[in-house]
Amino acid sequence: MIKMGTGAVEIKSGYGLNFENEVKMLKVIKRIKEKSPVPVKANFLGAHAFPPEFKENRQGYIDEICNRMIPYIADNGLADYIDVFCDKGFFTFEQTDQILTSGAKYGLKPKIHANELDISGGVQVGVKNKAISVDHLERIGREEMEALSGSNTVPTLLPGTSFFLKIPYAPAREMIDSGLGVALASDFNPGSSPSGNMNFIISLASIYMKMLPEEAINAATINAAHALEMQDELGSISAGKKANLIITKPLDNIAQIPYFYGSNLIDKVLINGVIY
Repeated sequence: MIKMGTGAVEIKSGYGLNFENEVKMLKVIKRIKEKSPVPVKANFLGAHAFPPEFKENRQGYIDEICNRMIPYIADNGLADYIDVFCDKGFFTFEQTDQILTSGAKYGLKPKIHANELDISGGVQVGVKNKAISVDHLERIGREEMEALSGSNTVPTLLPGTSFFLKIPYAPAREMIDSGLGVALASDFNPGSSPSGNMNFIISLASIYMKMLPEEAINAATINAAHALEMQDELGSISAGKKANLIITKPLDNIAQIPYFYGSNLIDKVLINGVIY
């Protein structure tokens, strides 16, 4: 991912769905943080789905998250954020609010995995809880855009998921025209977007989401830095920030980056002065 131009990463848990395996994943992420040349943020997504043993007792799993997982994870410094999949068939508005409120008591900042499958109230509960970002948003309407416009929550769009699952793309053009700034991310995961290639994400945003090349590049850099609360260190070439740079092969203009989709136009990536 670094060689393809990624300069910061957020890693979510959420594939264990029990205390032992969620903690194990977060401990691995902590080790990656310590070794990685790029900044890594850890996100506890224990509320990714309901495990089979709690299918008939959903509140029981929420209690396990709130009363056992969150205190341990916070006390051991294993996560920066807490996340919930607030969507049709997963966690409801009320359940999401309970989990985020519980996380906030322990200093875990909220994020939301929302509106991938349906308009779920995920955006509104994210804004209510002052979420740093709401991620996905393939399904979003006027009410959600208005809620976001009155907040500091960053709408983060994941076109790789739409491409892989053949679902609608987030209406980026409408969102931008309404005054929203949007971020782009890879959503690199084994189930719905098995690619960490941000060049391809920028291409998808330009081709399918009606974003101008400059908008897509801004969304993948400075706006994405805001979604990680790293805008003062990363995301643009500015005095006082880290000189983490992408040097391309010779190009006629910046639009050629998304235009030549699937091509690697990066010559060098500099992270903390080291060339990759």
